[in-house]
Amino acid sequence: MNKSLPELKAEILRLTREYSTLAHASQRPGGDVARPPFIPGKTVVPYAGRVFTEDEVEAAVGSTLDFWLTLGPEGEAFEKELAAFLGVKYSLLVNSGSSANLVALATLTTHKLPDHKRIMPGDEVITVAAGFPTTVAPILQLGAIPVFIDNDPTTGNIRAEQLEYAFCEGKTKAVMIAHALGNPFDVASVLEFCRKHDLWLVEDNCDALGCTYSMPIEKAKALGITENSPGIAENGTHITRYTGTWGDISTQSFYPPHHLTMGEGGAVNIVSRPPLKTYAESFRDWGRDCWCPSGKDDTCGKRFGWNLGELPPGYDHKYTYSHLGYNLKPLDLQAAIGRKQLLKLPAFIKARSRNWEYLRSGLADLEDVFEFSLPSHATAWNKPSTIDSRLSSFSWDSSGRMTHCSWFGFMLRVKPSAPFTHTDLARHLDANKIGNRMFFGGNLLRQPVFVQLRKDRPDSFRVVGEMTGADEIMKQALFLGTYPGLTKEMMDYEIETIREFVRDR
Repeated sequence: MNKSLPELKAEILRLTREYSTLAHASQRPGGDVARPPFIPGKTVVPYAGRVFTEDEVEAAVGSTLDFWLTLGPEGEAFEKELAAFLGVKYSLLVNSGSSANLVALATLTTHKLPDHKRIMPGDEVITVAAGFPTTVAPILQLGAIPVFIDNDPTTGNIRAEQLEYAFCEGKTKAVMIAHALGNPFDVASVLEFCRKHDLWLVEDNCDALGCTYSMPIEKAKALGITENSPGIAENGTHITRYTGTWGDISTQSFYPPHHLTMGEGGAVNIVSRPPLKTYAESFRDWGRDCWCPSGKDDTCGKRFGWNLGELPPGYDHKYTYSHLGYNLKPLDLQAAIGRKQLLKLPAFIKARSRNWEYLRSGLADLEDVFEFSLPSHATAWNKPSTIDSRLSSFSWDSSGRMTHCSWFGFMLRVKPSAPFTHTDLARHLDANKIGNRMFFGGNLLRQPVFVQLRKDRPDSFRVVGEMTGADEIMKQALFLGTYPGLTKEMMDYEIETIREFVRDR
């Protein structure tokens, strides 16, 4: 007897789950008993990767069977769910984190903003020297001038005390920086600087989804942040919010190494100002003035009632363009995957924190050759009270500010006095099938593209001070994974491999 379409779809999805369970067992979370056994020296230990179950595969296949393809109902649902998770006004899906950074900054170039707030060609945007290039690239791509300040090697983040030296009255319009490797930057100091000078803050949150930053309520109120703002009041003393919710706009990446994945994909988060959503959507969607979603017409109720530019009265609003935009939307099936991933995000965040702590405890006695990272505002890592606990705690500075890290990676820096370099260690880890990475582009000013740019267009960027911290990161740092697919056996193997390497030097 022929099956109905719903029956046929249900059977396809049942078989899809069965197939995924058999084919993708190695991509399950680290503590899942269905994962295949780890074989030291043979099984690769990735620095990052996709972590999923049959839920995501079923969602992708189900969306494909529906064959909407372009961003549609799944995308609309995911945007609302992500915004609700973070506590922001809106989230807009794009096709990558790099595109998210481009759209976020482009939003601030619109002619619909007041002149004193609009980023124009030749205006300056403060950023940081060491990091991933697509935090900086949009500044140049949109005709603005990046102003580089240094990194703190211990946190990987911006040296906030240098912000005032980078400021130029009438030229500086924004700060655009990342939370490095899932370690929040000094949000309070950066916000204070931006509020003082009426600057935009764009948070590149691509490596930090799920991190939180806390500051005393008195400090938050002084910055215009109240208990009614998105976030959680802790015991009536602190305001705690996710990173990506403190500035004006923030960005996410959903590339496989990140905190959740859609394969490719990203998001632009509009924290509190609704008009920015309309501008961001325009740049994402070809630059059009119309805000109707794909497949829908006349949302505004006057599709043929506008009179814009020098177009004839009543020209179709669907084909009216206010910006030189792009087409940067993902597919709807990617959003279907993202929705399932978002449900697992709280567990992923806990796993990243737990894995960082496990690696830190396991390498604790190698401080003669390694410098280890600290969360922003932490002054020291405290060794666990028992050998088996492996749960870190930190001492904090006197500011009353604290961070909770959803670590993207476990960074360590090889001391100059060590009998090996970070490249020696990286080669050894590679030879033992342990994934590792340098701190992205290191000091970006040393990269070939910026060396050439300095020759071709010496006025296209500005550097404030000596980049000693960025250079230290470039020359000494690498990081291991903390992603939720790591097992205890994998991390024990990493720890022992590094310890043996140090002993043999």
